[in-house]
Amino acid sequence: MKTREIRIGNVLIGGGNPIAIQSMTNTKTEDVEATVAQIKKLTQAGCEIIRCAVPTMEAAKALAGIKKEITIPLVADIHFDYRLAIAAIENGADKIRINPGNIGGAENIRKVVDCAKSHGVPIRVGVNSGSLEKELVEKYGGVTAEGLVESALDKVRMIEEYDYHNLVISIKSSDVLMCVKAHELLAEQTDYPLHVGITESGTVTSGNIKSAIGLSLILHQGIGDTIRVSLTGDPVEEIRSAKLILKTLGLRKGGIEMVSCPTCGRTQIDLIGLANRVEEMLADYDLDIKVAVMGCVVNGPGEAKEADIGVCGGKGEGLLIRHGEIIKKVPEQELLAALKEELDQMR
Repeated sequence: MKTREIRIGNVLIGGGNPIAIQSMTNTKTEDVEATVAQIKKLTQAGCEIIRCAVPTMEAAKALAGIKKEITIPLVADIHFDYRLAIAAIENGADKIRINPGNIGGAENIRKVVDCAKSHGVPIRVGVNSGSLEKELVEKYGGVTAEGLVESALDKVRMIEEYDYHNLVISIKSSDVLMCVKAHELLAEQTDYPLHVGITESGTVTSGNIKSAIGLSLILHQGIGDTIRVSLTGDPVEEIRSAKLILKTLGLRKGGIEMVSCPTCGRTQIDLIGLANRVEEMLADYDLDIKVAVMGCVVNGPGEAKEADIGVCGGKGEGLLIRHGEIIKKVPEQELLAALKEELDQMR
């Protein structure tokens, strides 16, 4: 869906630009060294916009030092204190995330908007199902998609009253289907770019499943301009998951696609262990290829031949296949090294 274009530092979202991948640091923002180290690690993994919590004035002032050391846009996450939003902007934040309903009234909102306007910094208006206003919960008989949308648009109007339209909207819920419906309703009523995610989705396993389902249902309709996969774990996992979701939906090209079979009673090598080691190894390669790790002769050779490169297991050994041609047969313990050697030649 066509949304208006917004600039966040050196990244453009909306307006038909590629969907940008975000994450959030889990270091203490006041610890500049640790925060910079994590952001650099996330950048290397493919993060394109990073958000940092700003709960204190010390954290707001730390943004200046962080900004000097990173290459991707930085978003300051603000709650309750409008002064932190202003300080974050003045210390180099490329965008701020606020809920205008919890920073202390119209005058404080105006002060934040005036500061954002003078610095050209966009504001992300964020509403979560867990903090939906009591009157909207009562109006709709509980937390609903309709209530989330009404809350978000009400907050947007608070900022629009000061003639500021450099906005991004996010409405999040841990309820996947509610979140999907809310985005469908919101997309019909605004052309602001949307930040999409399933909030508080859970650990790496459960969170990935919920995020993949929710984000896919939303993105496949053309809704969404930037995404975050929210996981309880290493933020790098969020980036890997986001990249794979976008690639699977055909919304992003590049990167290695790995396919592997689920194993069965025919498998005669440690395919599970091999597949995990291959996946870990592939993280170090920046190639636009398909890699297959297959376990037996039923589907293995055919699937491996459809990939750019692959391995197919036999009895304590396996075939190395490149572009449909068998290169060689090697013992099981040498399969990983043989695959790595071929990948190194493709760099």
